[in-house]
Amino acid sequence: MTPLKPYLIRAVYEWIVDNRFTPYLLVNATVPGTIVPTHFVEDGRIVLNLRPEAIQGLDMSSEGVSFNARFGGQPMRVDIPTLAVLALYAQENGRGMVFDDEEEEDSPPPEPPQQEPKGRPALRVVK
Repeated sequence: MTPLKPYLIRAVYEWIVDNRFTPYLLVNATVPGTIVPTHFVEDGRIVLNLRPEAIQGLDMSSEGVSFNARFGGQPMRVDIPTLAVLALYAQENGRGMVFDDEEEEDSPPPEPPQQEPKGRPALRVVK
């Protein structure tokens, strides 16, 4: 199956925006491929305002989240791999979702328990 996390990110984002709140994205800025304004990174993390009026060209794909925004008056393209997304929540009330920072694609699904056959089936004809 495809990873669930990108679908949850899109759903939580829509839910927050539909309720007229401000979506905030908590990002692990140390994940390779993450492009964010480094001067706002603290302890390897950054919180980004994803309010539709604050950003342009939002793309939430299976690979990650990307958009254009202005930081300190300077335009910038922001790229965040799905793995780097730690949480998405409403700024006003903190409701949203926290994601595991483990890469779910690397963990195979658990094997179903194996049951050993217990001899021949015990079927009989009923008349």
